[in-house]
Amino acid sequence: MNSNNQPDTGAPLDDDTKALHSMGYAQQLSRRMGVFSNFAISFSIICILSGGINSLAQGTSGAGGASIGIGWPIGCLISGVFALAMAQISSAYPTAGGLYHWGSILGNRFTGWLTAWFNLLGLVTVLGAINVGTYYFFFGAFGPALGMEDTTTVRVIFLAVLTGLQALCNHLGIGLTARLTDFSGYLIFATALALTIVCLIFAPSYEFSRLWTFSNYSGDAGGAVWPQVSNGWIFMLGLLLPIYTITGYDASAHTSEETRNAAVSVPRGMVMSVVWSLLFGWLMLCSFVLLLPNMDDAAKQGWNVFFWAMNTQVSPGVKEALYLAIFVSQILCGLATVTSVSRMIFAFSRDGGLPCSKALSSVSPKFRSPVAAIWTGAVLAVLFDWGSSVISVGATPVYTIVVSCTVIFLFFSFIIPIVLGLFAYGTSKWPTMGPWSMGRFWYTVVALLSVLSMVIIFIIGIQPPNDWALYITIGFLILTAIVWFGFEARRFQGPPIGDVIVKRQAEIAAAEAALNKHANG
Repeated sequence: MNSNNQPDTGAPLDDDTKALHSMGYAQQLSRRMGVFSNFAISFSIICILSGGINSLAQGTSGAGGASIGIGWPIGCLISGVFALAMAQISSAYPTAGGLYHWGSILGNRFTGWLTAWFNLLGLVTVLGAINVGTYYFFFGAFGPALGMEDTTTVRVIFLAVLTGLQALCNHLGIGLTARLTDFSGYLIFATALALTIVCLIFAPSYEFSRLWTFSNYSGDAGGAVWPQVSNGWIFMLGLLLPIYTITGYDASAHTSEETRNAAVSVPRGMVMSVVWSLLFGWLMLCSFVLLLPNMDDAAKQGWNVFFWAMNTQVSPGVKEALYLAIFVSQILCGLATVTSVSRMIFAFSRDGGLPCSKALSSVSPKFRSPVAAIWTGAVLAVLFDWGSSVISVGATPVYTIVVSCTVIFLFFSFIIPIVLGLFAYGTSKWPTMGPWSMGRFWYTVVALLSVLSMVIIFIIGIQPPNDWALYITIGFLILTAIVWFGFEARRFQGPPIGDVIVKRQAEIAAAEAALNKHANG
């Protein structure tokens, strides 16, 4: 061990590795990602061609054109303030644990553990939701031509194969994953731009007033996407379209240990993925609203509005080409989400936070990827999809309710370290901002805005038809309290701090030496 409490590995250490060692962790994963790759993985998970299209009816069958023209930027800002606050923390603590690690360092063992469980539950089920959306897009785009019938068996087989392929790509290492998500970033930009141009070319007229005209398509007027509610509520509910779409940017933090110059690249990737998604998503969806032959007829289509408009207005060859590009983008969206899920499982297990932690925190010497964590996350997502496809609560599929819950859980996992940071900054827990810094004042502003945004997201997330989300959330909180006080409070130690970090340096050197020996031999 050298005089700076860094393990002697026989080679000079770069700043990224030194920062990781200072937090008590070995450089086990491979740093193959640059600035664009880190941006692209978050941009790919946000994927305006996935949530922006598959959840489109929440807007068009809500407040109509105003849900897009006005609601999209408002919803993106509501979600985006979390990205700004988290970016500031990620610059100071760039680890694969991301939110879990921040919740522990800025708070205590319990807040870190709670953050981890909220984030992990949200990530696994959002992966399931993304791939289910991909299935329904494939079914709507290509199903009729293939003579495909939508059954539970077909759906589960499709999802199992799709998720398995995404896991396999992740298994083969971050080099392949980064190349695919880089391609995904360019593909999303190009396809969103192409769809925007096509919509404008085939639009029957340029009735721009649609974009700020408020309607109320709740109830039967909107294909029963939303129950009958007031004008104000239908606009608020429509904000779930951008809020659900603009999430997943924590992937930049989860891949910190695979990103070069992580203290700067990670916060930039997080923030810019939101900025470009806001801009390109808004232009794309506004052009789609102009493509619609009639807003009232479009609202009645409910969840089928995208295919109805494309089939009605766009020529077959152009339409099929766009469908293919969108489908590939959605597949890569799921692939990037597998990366995020697996890194969270790996980091939490590294500190003993999950059953079978030793196996789940293991890294393949050949591929330098957390193989067990990758396949565990994939299997859990498929099991979630299978379970939610065969259960219903009244007239509402349990799937839509659970997805609403998991969006709430994700944002809960975001807000915990953000609020802790308000109190921890300037203390020994968080003495200085990282190299990417907005300053104490602006961090305080965005943190307080994040709290306000959390309240808004929770309120609209538990409204009918997803009112069961409230009871599921309360039930999860009760179960969490039982597990913590009954078991984990005595067992779980949390991430290394203080003298534990110093004692770990020999283990760090041994772990890195073993991986390097395999790579060289």
